[in-house]
Amino acid sequence: MGRVAGAHAVRGWVKVQVFTQQPDGLLPYRTWWLARDGDWRPFQVEEASVHGRSIIAKLAGCEGREGAAALRGAEVGLPREQLPPSEAGEYYWSDLQGVLVRNMDGSTLGVVTGLLETGANQVLVVQAERERLIPFVEAVVKSVDLAQGSMVVDWGVDF
Repeated sequence: MGRVAGAHAVRGWVKVQVFTQQPDGLLPYRTWWLARDGDWRPFQVEEASVHGRSIIAKLAGCEGREGAAALRGAEVGLPREQLPPSEAGEYYWSDLQGVLVRNMDGSTLGVVTGLLETGANQVLVVQAERERLIPFVEAVVKSVDLAQGSMVVDWGVDF
């Protein structure tokens, strides 16, 4: 749901780059889980507020600028059961990771390994023999079947 971008000021606050649709998407949650190398640990949120397109937060146990700087690069997440269900045609980014991507001709383009926020739209990072960046927009993404772990896109193999 986000990533710690670094320290904010000198009293142990962190700046979080938010991956939710709205910048305040993490604010309702009082416990955030932070991870480095897949090792997830809970942190109580003492205070948090929107700061532009980011959030600044004071996490319990995070003291001083050095403590906040040590969290730089950590992933920020929440247990899946705490999240509201997605609407039809909407997906959590984590649900799309690992999905097999084929084009309209049935050619396999690869597997979704990540997503990028570009400002204009989201972009799928699809990995096979090479990396492809495919816009995650209605004109390109024709269907998504999470139950089958597959997606069909209008995208050429040579793009």
